[in-house]
Amino acid sequence: MTLATSLFEIALSIALVVLAVGQVLSMVRLVIGPTGGDRVLALDTMVINALGLVVVVGIHQGVGVYFEVALLVAMLGFVSTVALARFVLRGDIIE
Repeated sequence: MTLATSLFEIALSIALVVLAVGQVLSMVRLVIGPTGGDRVLALDTMVINALGLVVVVGIHQGVGVYFEVALLVAMLGFVSTVALARFVLRGDIIE
């Protein structure tokens, strides 16, 4: 194992820990957020953190399927954030 490989593994471990801490902090904001807008932003941040976790795990394991899963999570996260924001602002999703 070379120095570059061990540094890469350390960087991946640090990235996983940072993303996990960000996920937990976003969950806290989702629970205690005083307004609906705060909760929508926390949910969107959780989607982004989950996306980062999936990509980092895919890099660590070297499996390409994780990147396809990341694309699906990103698309579903975008659509759900827009729908939830419309619901919070207007009270309905489909006019």
